[in-house]
Amino acid sequence: MTFRVGDQWFGVDVMDVQEVIGHLRIARVPLAGPGIAGFLNLRGQIVTAIDVHQRLEISRHASDSSMNVVVRDGDELFALVVDEVGDVFAVSPGTLDPAPASLGGAWARACTGVVRMDQGLLAVVDVTRLLIEPNTRP
Repeated sequence: MTFRVGDQWFGVDVMDVQEVIGHLRIARVPLAGPGIAGFLNLRGQIVTAIDVHQRLEISRHASDSSMNVVVRDGDELFALVVDEVGDVFAVSPGTLDPAPASLGGAWARACTGVVRMDQGLLAVVDVTRLLIEPNTRP
């Protein structure tokens, strides 16, 4: 499944995605770690919302709206707050290139590869590695 954050498109394994929901009110959490947008109430279940802009150090445009990609990591649900959700498509093994060695910081930890698309490069993200950042879990 693909989603956009800023000007960059990302892909995650669709098996990690539980659902996609529109913008929901996020309760800010005082002293939350970097990249934690807060908590949201998903049909009575409290879910940690991850600000992917902040997590991957991508600047935010004032016009960016948000959607939530709800992913499961073990027994916990997390909402990845993204700008736009795209299509679901299959990536054949021969089209997945390794992540460039020049990636640094959180990108290097989270990205497992890239796929060339007509619109540019799609960075493939490992959800677990994206969530491993310090202070992700409450």
